[in-house]
Amino acid sequence: MLHENILLIRDENNLGKVYNELKLSFDKVEVTVKDIITERVYQEVSAYNERAKGYENALVQPKDAEIKLNEPSKKGRRPVNAEKQVEVALAAFDNNGFFMLVDDQQAENLDDIVTIKPETSVSFIKLTPLVGG
Repeated sequence: MLHENILLIRDENNLGKVYNELKLSFDKVEVTVKDIITERVYQEVSAYNERAKGYENALVQPKDAEIKLNEPSKKGRRPVNAEKQVEVALAAFDNNGFFMLVDDQQAENLDDIVTIKPETSVSFIKLTPLVGG
C-alpha cells in the first residue's frame, strides 16, 4: 500500500500575506523542487480544464490568446496544455520569476531535494505574473 505524503502549498505576496493554499500529494517522501512545481501545475491545469474557472491563483497564467481559444463556444472549449505550462513554470523558477521557500529556506535549484514531513511548509512567492504559452 502506498503512503501518501501531503504538502501544504501556500502562495504569498512579497509581504508574507497568504492569498491561496492547496495540497499536493506525492507517493514518496523525498521529492525535488521540480517535482513540486510540476505536480502543482498539472493539478491546476487539470482543475481548470475540468471546470473552466478557478485559474486566477494558478502559478502560471495562460496567455490572452490561449484564454480566448479556450472560451466556451458552440464547438466546446479547448483544454490548456499542461506540458507547456510546466515548461513556463520551470523556466520562470530558473529565471527568478518566482521563488520557493521550503521550511523558510529559499530553494535554489530545481534538483534540490525536499523531504516531506508533517510540518514541512512550502511557500511560492510570485515576483511577476507568469504568462504561459
